[in-house]
Amino acid sequence: MPAVPPPTLVFLHGFAESAAIWTDFTQGFPARYRLLMPNLPGHGPNPEPVADYSMEAQARAVRAQLDAAGAEKVLLVAHSMGGYVALALAEAQPERVAGLVLFHSTALPDSEEKKANRDKNADFIRRHGLGKFMDSFIRPLFAPSNRDWLSAARAQLEAIGKATPEATILGGLGAMQTRPDRTHVLREAAFPVLFIGGHEDVAVPLETLLPQLALPAQSQALLLRNVGHLGFVEEPELTRRAVLDFAAGALGE
Repeated sequence: MPAVPPPTLVFLHGFAESAAIWTDFTQGFPARYRLLMPNLPGHGPNPEPVADYSMEAQARAVRAQLDAAGAEKVLLVAHSMGGYVALALAEAQPERVAGLVLFHSTALPDSEEKKANRDKNADFIRRHGLGKFMDSFIRPLFAPSNRDWLSAARAQLEAIGKATPEATILGGLGAMQTRPDRTHVLREAAFPVLFIGGHEDVAVPLETLLPQLALPAQSQALLLRNVGHLGFVEEPELTRRAVLDFAAGALGE
């Protein structure tokens, strides 16, 4: 009789990040889970050139990695842009998703203001370089009270961003700017959704996140004070426990 594969948790990193952001966060996860932490296309060590950075193309790349790993049903834990990819995957293969954690992410498309900011960021990178961009991009993602005492985490994220190819950063900015509204994926979800948000998140403000909590039939939320866009380092214990509790419920344990 074939062995039953272990429950699979798939961690998807965000823009200008890599799978390395999950290393500390997933320490101590129960051995009964199989953890997959793919690098999204164009990210991570020695990335291959990518022609298409759209959320749909990135979702196809993730699905190919899941197929190769024999992971049929998965629980997705997705930070920021990783959430956009996870929603595209759930749109294409909803039957494959056992649960979804939107970790400082949203199903909404870019606002016009956000689209303009993406253009400004891309122009800044072309004129001044990726290194200078990362020196100013990461710090505001932390809540103001966390920016100094979490300087080591900030330096790690800056280093990951600076090591990412400029083409990937520019491609990601364009792809996020043109991604569609996927709130219908939340409305139609047959799987549970956990929203993790920060009161000090400048990238996914709570006022845009809160209306989405009512969309899925099965919805949970963890809304964190004194946390910005990076709860996995700003409040690692609380967010780790929330993910583990959610996984246990979603996977029927």
